[in-house]
Amino acid sequence: MITVALPKGSLLRDSIELLKSIGFDFSAFLDSSNRQLQILDPTGTAKALLVRAQDVPVYVQYGQAQLGIVGYDVLREKQPQVSHLLDLGFGGCRLSVAVKASSPYRRSLDLPAHGRVASKFVHCARDHFRQLDLPVEIVPLYGSVELGPITGMSEAIVDLVSTGRTLKENGLIEIEILFESTARLIAHPLSYRLASDGLDRAIAQIREAVLTPARS
Repeated sequence: MITVALPKGSLLRDSIELLKSIGFDFSAFLDSSNRQLQILDPTGTAKALLVRAQDVPVYVQYGQAQLGIVGYDVLREKQPQVSHLLDLGFGGCRLSVAVKASSPYRRSLDLPAHGRVASKFVHCARDHFRQLDLPVEIVPLYGSVELGPITGMSEAIVDLVSTGRTLKENGLIEIEILFESTARLIAHPLSYRLASDGLDRAIAQIREAVLTPARS
């Protein structure tokens, strides 16, 4: 039986629709009355785990799931030991540096040395400023990161941006994009190398479902 780790949140519906297109139906996770975190596909050939997005690669790395769907941003931040199989093309967003619109900063290098940057993407933020050779203090925040510059706790933030509406409503602007992110299909490395016929077939079907529209 194939086990797939699915992310709670914004990627869930598209992930379920993709898997449904290859015959795996986990639509029960979309029912607001459902409290199950593990369900079987009606065909009995696959199982899905519903976990926090940040935990998807953990379940895959440790072998509790052979496949997982997760944002590239999580993979960049966590750097798990998993096989990256396919860009699924949905869930597009970007990891950006943002500041108060009223600030004088318009690029990362404008920020003051030893200033503060708030982010839940601690490793990505640290790598970005290390590459610029700009020493800053990364302040880990896991709630409303936008409050960092608003309250004066930090000069900037590094956070995911989709439409930019939240930034705008809080008087912030993007000044630099670190990278673009979309949903990715990942696999447990050993399971992928020793893939059973069922796992091979599922991966091939997902690949075809994702790539066929692009060819039409």
